[in-house]
Amino acid sequence: MARVSIVSIHQTASLRTILHVDMDMFYVAVELRRNPQLRGRPVVVGGNGSRGVVAAASYEARRFGVFSAMSSAQAKRLCPQAVFLPGDHDHYCDVSADVFEVFHSITPLVEGLSLDEAFLDVSGAMRLFGDGVTIAHEVRRRIVQSTQLACSVGVAPNKFLAKLASIAAKPFATREGVLPSPGVFEVLPNHELEFLHPLAVKSLWGVGPVTLEKLVGLGITTVGDLAEFDLSVLVAVLGNSLGHHLHELAQGNDTSVVEPDRDAKSIGHEETFSSDITDYQLAHDHLVRMSDAVASRCRHNDVGARTLSLKIKYADFRLVTRSVSVALPVTTAQAIVRLLEPLLRGIDLSAGVRLIGVSARNLIEPDQQMSLFDTGMGDRLARNLDASWTSTTVAIDEIRDRFGESAIKPASALGHERDPSASKWGPGDPESK
Repeated sequence: MARVSIVSIHQTASLRTILHVDMDMFYVAVELRRNPQLRGRPVVVGGNGSRGVVAAASYEARRFGVFSAMSSAQAKRLCPQAVFLPGDHDHYCDVSADVFEVFHSITPLVEGLSLDEAFLDVSGAMRLFGDGVTIAHEVRRRIVQSTQLACSVGVAPNKFLAKLASIAAKPFATREGVLPSPGVFEVLPNHELEFLHPLAVKSLWGVGPVTLEKLVGLGITTVGDLAEFDLSVLVAVLGNSLGHHLHELAQGNDTSVVEPDRDAKSIGHEETFSSDITDYQLAHDHLVRMSDAVASRCRHNDVGARTLSLKIKYADFRLVTRSVSVALPVTTAQAIVRLLEPLLRGIDLSAGVRLIGVSARNLIEPDQQMSLFDTGMGDRLARNLDASWTSTTVAIDEIRDRFGESAIKPASALGHERDPSASKWGPGDPESK
């Protein structure tokens, strides 16, 4: 029997079957695979120090209110018995590659959102594998077979609903215990609004804390409330774009397509330090080291950066960001440092800096030819520097590919290496080492 939606779902969306696959507590699950003796215990991956952040928590830890993005200090207060693991991001990337290989064995239409989640458009795979739910179970089976890890899958006519459906498919931690996971949850055609409207309005894409406060002020707490609300008032309060966007989502409408092989929008590296930095030279040394890491990843991805950003977070959590753009992309640490040095010099460090970050955006394929439209002296100096170091960076990349990332590094970074006991999500306290 053909499935025809009776609600206001766009025709193009109603013809599609979209899966949203989300790995269950991915970082923790990978760690438990390596340390099975920790199964059943509250486990947290993240920074163990007072400035650390929770990257992932097991369902046993979530029972105590521990969740990702929470400060490690708060997590320890909520769950003193939690086992903290610093994590191994490189290993998670390797496992993620295995997971995505499974996705691509089902359909070429895979849009990765992060290491552990993706949208799959399986509309064209149904003749081979069966309907959406059957394919979802097949994805779960193949991932377990390949990685011994579990995932949750949402099935729906569009990406927005599939994302919400995957949440409904997940295990749920309560103080009393962990509720079992259905593993697969389908939003049935003709029942989209029945599923959607009881949900909290914060479930909608684009509803952050500020927007949520405005909606609650209008008496809107559920998606159903928003769907029935006067659109003209909504636009007046939220603005034309956001007002229409949320109104469409509240009707279950989402015409966005699965975009395979999405290019990275940015490449960044940032670190939180165990002690505040007030010295410019020390900050500069860290800038060189992070610029080298970002440049290396740019070259690995065959892209160059036309926009570089410097991020500074003070001890009191005030945040300062500065950016610079160039006409042609750069790919070397020397060029990135040359562009970011003036930005760093212009920032007052005396209040104490707890975090420094470097990021590359506006990524395009590198082009070694100079442009007639280069205008800034800084642009030309950075570009000349980038070109002059290109042959050297080729040799550096070859050494690192063969002997590892730590085999060769900038001289100014010596003595300022990242603490090997530190996590990507924060440094360890001296007394905890």
